[in-house]
Amino acid sequence: MSTASATIALIDDDPSVRRSLAMLLDTRGWASVEFERAQDFLDDPQPERFGCLVLDVRIPGMSGLELYDALTRRAQRSLAYLPPVLFLTGHGDIPMVVQALKQGAADFLEKPADPRTLIDAIGRALASDREARRAHEGRAGLVASINELTPREREVLGEMIAGYLSKQIAAHLNISTKTVEAHRLRIYQKFNVHTSMELAARLRDVPPSLWQGSA
Repeated sequence: MSTASATIALIDDDPSVRRSLAMLLDTRGWASVEFERAQDFLDDPQPERFGCLVLDVRIPGMSGLELYDALTRRAQRSLAYLPPVLFLTGHGDIPMVVQALKQGAADFLEKPADPRTLIDAIGRALASDREARRAHEGRAGLVASINELTPREREVLGEMIAGYLSKQIAAHLNISTKTVEAHRLRIYQKFNVHTSMELAARLRDVPPSLWQGSA
């Protein structure tokens, strides 16, 4: 997604704020979609279509911070893509938003935000979105490889990641060393690697739960 054609989600319960933000974004050629409630965005079937989320902290019902937490947990659980999040906040909310920044939020601005400062912040978020999407696509490729594993290959993979040698894996799984080596070769082929170290490096940021258990 290029910054020139980006679509930005505006999540704020105040229609006048959403309208003014949408008009500001339009001056840069950025499209926008407005959401009145956090739950409305959470229910969106394609949140990854947005290049950036501009999110008010204090939204009635589910707050902006609660929405961010829900989106973060959902992305971590399913390896879904979460676009950069920029918070709009009142002065009293700053300590809470600082915590959100530590958890990965892109930036925050105090209300009322200076238009030039807001445009610059969104531009930075969109630039980071390009890099983040490329990284996510790489992780999606790993998930596809994981989904190709047989139940036995998943067991062998777990042993390999734990650092066990083929003879040890054979003993743990009650199979022959030759069979372990055959599984090891197929696992390398599916992940396009040549060594256990390469394999571990590729899977470093992938939750083990994705390959553990049955296919």
